[in-house]
Amino acid sequence: MAQTQTLSLAQRQQLQMVLAPQLRQSLEMLQLPVLELRALIQQEIEQNPTIEEKLLDSEKVELEPGSGQTEESKELDFDTEYEALAQLDDEWRDYFLQQADNMPYTPEAAEKRQFVLDSLPQRESLQEHLMRQLRLAELSETDVQIGTLIIGNINDDGYLVASVEDLASSANYDPAHVADVLSTIQDFHPPGIGARDLRECLLIQLERLDKADTTAAAVVNEHLDKLAARKIPDIARALKVTIEEVKDATQLIGTLDPKPGRAYSSEEAAYIHPEIVVQKVNGEYVIVLDDDRLPHVRISKQYRALLSDPATSNETKSYIRERIRAGAFLIKSIHQRQRTIYRIASEIVARQKDFLDNGIAQLKPLTMAEVAAAAGVHETTVSRAVSGKYMRTPGGVFELKYFFTPGIKTRDGTEVSNKTVKDMIAGIVAAEDPTRPLADQDIAAILKDKGIHIARRTIAKYRLVLRIPPSHLRRGY
Repeated sequence: MAQTQTLSLAQRQQLQMVLAPQLRQSLEMLQLPVLELRALIQQEIEQNPTIEEKLLDSEKVELEPGSGQTEESKELDFDTEYEALAQLDDEWRDYFLQQADNMPYTPEAAEKRQFVLDSLPQRESLQEHLMRQLRLAELSETDVQIGTLIIGNINDDGYLVASVEDLASSANYDPAHVADVLSTIQDFHPPGIGARDLRECLLIQLERLDKADTTAAAVVNEHLDKLAARKIPDIARALKVTIEEVKDATQLIGTLDPKPGRAYSSEEAAYIHPEIVVQKVNGEYVIVLDDDRLPHVRISKQYRALLSDPATSNETKSYIRERIRAGAFLIKSIHQRQRTIYRIASEIVARQKDFLDNGIAQLKPLTMAEVAAAAGVHETTVSRAVSGKYMRTPGGVFELKYFFTPGIKTRDGTEVSNKTVKDMIAGIVAAEDPTRPLADQDIAAILKDKGIHIARRTIAKYRLVLRIPPSHLRRGY
């Protein structure tokens, strides 16, 4: 018997947590680094006419003698300013509506917009850099066409990703001719550009340094795999040179750039701006938040006066109340963010005072749950607050997340940070005999003698994090 399917409507009640827009904004501000927060506040100032940036004392402008204003002239200026602000607000609202409706620009607006775009500095890409050199190389028209084809197949790292044969067959060129043009491009800047693999890239750079007939070139050409495995004695025996010569060659190779195209990458460099400063004053650590990078905002007095003005229409008052309410919440969120970060930073400094005094060996285990309980906030709040934030201390600049580490119990029942253990492992390896490197089990035994019980597999895991090769690859290096 066939079953029939029917459609029906039904109502159901359920409880569901939904974040209010204001709470979302507050959480977002807590998580943002200081420079991104500054940009957000500037955006709010531009969009909300009822908030303004407060001038610092050094920025206050003194009126010239005799330039005092009467109450009547102040009121007249205020009315004029309000009309200008209202007109500007309407113009911007119309502009955004025009954008939303995909209305075309006027010729004047398009010209202004293009002028602004043309005025923005743009970083030269790798392909643009190579094409500029190709045009200056005084090549024939055919060679320029082949060179353009080659440059189009060079990736961001600076390597040619297509074979000479494939390039030649794709455009019906002689492979030998394509290889000749490729050799010309490999003479361009940066050194190593247009190589087909790492070996060729390093050899090109050594040739530029007039090191084509050195031990370093022989190591790259014949024993690059052994060099990656740090088999220095094996390389020395194969090349019939001393271990010291191979080590000197290794140092020279280490100065070469394995990815020459990255110098023209479009990725922007990340700049760190510590917004928490820890200073030692009279033997005690003092915490200062760098508030100078944030605009100091306040509610405009003019718009507050409009609310009490009987001449202001109800529609205008409603708009002003809405904007003032949003501005007040913005100011409250900024202060709440700063207080939260200060409380969390204070708790970190209180628990990590020994680290600030003596370095990583005294870094104590610390969890976000412990800081949250002490600061009176939720653990997720701590996670948001420390994200992307940095602290400048007398010992250097550290990300706040650096101070949160799990602990490892010692023989006397105390705990040490796993970062401290990693630092101890690095110190043990640095002090070992290169001819008899320590195995993971040997390192575990040394730590056990110091009261730290840790498994061999944990040693191996930490060693990988520290990028320390296993013992058989460290021999003789």
